[in-house]
Amino acid sequence: MKYIATCLFAAALGVSAAHAQQLAPLNSDTEPDRMDWSQLEAEFGPFKAPAGGTKVGGVSKTLINEYWRSLGEGYKAFADRYNVDVVYQAAQDEGDQLGQLAMAENLITQGYDALLFSPQTDVNLQPALEAATAKGIPVVNVNDAVIPQVAHYVGNVQKDNGVRAANWMINKYPEGGKVAVIEGQPGVFAAGQRTAGFSETINADGRLEIVASVPANWSREQAFNAASTILQQHPDLKGFYANNDGMALGVVEAVKSMGKLDQVAVIGTDGISDAYASIRAGELTGTIDSFPVLTGEIAMEVALRLVNGDDLPRVIATPQALITKDNIDVYSAKGDALRKALLEQ
Repeated sequence: MKYIATCLFAAALGVSAAHAQQLAPLNSDTEPDRMDWSQLEAEFGPFKAPAGGTKVGGVSKTLINEYWRSLGEGYKAFADRYNVDVVYQAAQDEGDQLGQLAMAENLITQGYDALLFSPQTDVNLQPALEAATAKGIPVVNVNDAVIPQVAHYVGNVQKDNGVRAANWMINKYPEGGKVAVIEGQPGVFAAGQRTAGFSETINADGRLEIVASVPANWSREQAFNAASTILQQHPDLKGFYANNDGMALGVVEAVKSMGKLDQVAVIGTDGISDAYASIRAGELTGTIDSFPVLTGEIAMEVALRLVNGDDLPRVIATPQALITKDNIDVYSAKGDALRKALLEQ
């Protein structure tokens, strides 16, 4: 079914079904041509400012979600240090695939030296990637859907998000019990990998049982509704893992409305400020923070190193950490202090 949907969407974009099948998506989690973000300078030397007048364009999923706003802040912070012009645009919402493609194609015509794409799905920006490549414009795919055959990807190990959440629940509930997953958008690489990491780890241990795993399409409202239904069906549930923090906060609302905050753990993904606030308030249990501002800085550095001619690996892996009330102060640091904490973890 995923292949059929991919081909139908590709056809709408003018890409043949055979070509869509050929363009198998990069698995950014397992790609062997990779390097950790912390090794860039050691391997390629200190970053050198690009030529004057360099400009970079970024297209993201949506600015409704704080994660993508923060990513753009990281782009701008790094670009400003080196007098690089950056334009950052985003689709109206996380379902506006054709609108996002139009933005990307428009940037290609405007003479940008490099492009940063965070696509809605694994296929919707494929035509823009091909057009940019034909013009010799470097493209960096930045979290979290993966464009087929992209040459450079910056982001965290998506599967590890789910693995970390699962290991926390296994340690929290050694006696076993019921847990559930609130998935992101079907067909998006990150959502599938996060869910798989959680499910595979839980099932391999064997003590906890996943009684429901349903998509909520990155929507807080849909997550609230899904969690409410699951809690009605399984009043003895012990925990939820949500593929992003917006959905996790919707789950928290459902748990809270049923008076089960002391019974049900909720772990999200992304590390947005509302998630941190909810953890401090004793409501959200945790979030796997992928540090979007720092990820944006790393992605911009990668794009500019490509402009400078550095021969970089296909994947630059960015950091992540499970944040709970026990370590929230450590990872609330900014700038160099945060980098130091991540290097020491």
